[in-house]
Amino acid sequence: MTIGAGIFLIAVGAILKFATNIHIQGVSVDTIGVILMIAGAVGLVLGIFQELIWSRRRGVAPGEPPVEERREVRDPAYREAPPRY
Repeated sequence: MTIGAGIFLIAVGAILKFATNIHIQGVSVDTIGVILMIAGAVGLVLGIFQELIWSRRRGVAPGEPPVEERREVRDPAYREAPPRY
C-alpha cells in the first residue's frame, strides 16, 4: 500500500465515522469508518517503512535523487565565474 492510499483510507474512514448520519439496518457505518481509519494508519506506517528501507538500499537520503541521476561537471574547459563582491 502506498502512502497516498493510506491517507485516502484515513480520510474516508474519518468521513464515515464523524460526518455521516446514515443508518443502515445490520451495518454500523461508524464501525466501518473506524476499521478504514485503522487500515489506513497501518498502510501509512508500512508505506513509510518501505520507503525508508528502499532509500537505504539505494544509498541515498530520502528526497535526494538516486545515484544514477546525479551529474557532475567534469569538463576541463568549465570554469566558475569569479565571485562578485
